[in-house]
Amino acid sequence: GNEAVKPIFTAWLQPFAEMGAITVTSRNTGSTDHVAFDAVGLPGFQFIQDGLDYFARTHHSNQDTYDRLVADDLKQASVVVASFVYNAAMRDEKLPRKPLPAPVKPQ
Repeated sequence: GNEAVKPIFTAWLQPFAEMGAITVTSRNTGSTDHVAFDAVGLPGFQFIQDGLDYFARTHHSNQDTYDRLVADDLKQASVVVASFVYNAAMRDEKLPRKPLPAPVKPQ
């Protein structure tokens, strides 16, 4: 994970503690869309969501439909993500990057 960004994200997340948004981790929670960006040196991050019964019954099934969305969860996520986008845009420096893996040499 990107350990250098953890203190930045922890500070950005603090105003949302009362909403239950408190966890910053560098552990990967699965292969999400951010992985491809991260692999080429662009900072890519994922937000942790409460899975409820999402992975047990819903994920990529015929039950994965709009009517199963939880409006309050979407509102909370929108506020947190918008805040992170704003804070990232207002930073004087780029967000820290993870070191790139060594290139694979042809054999």
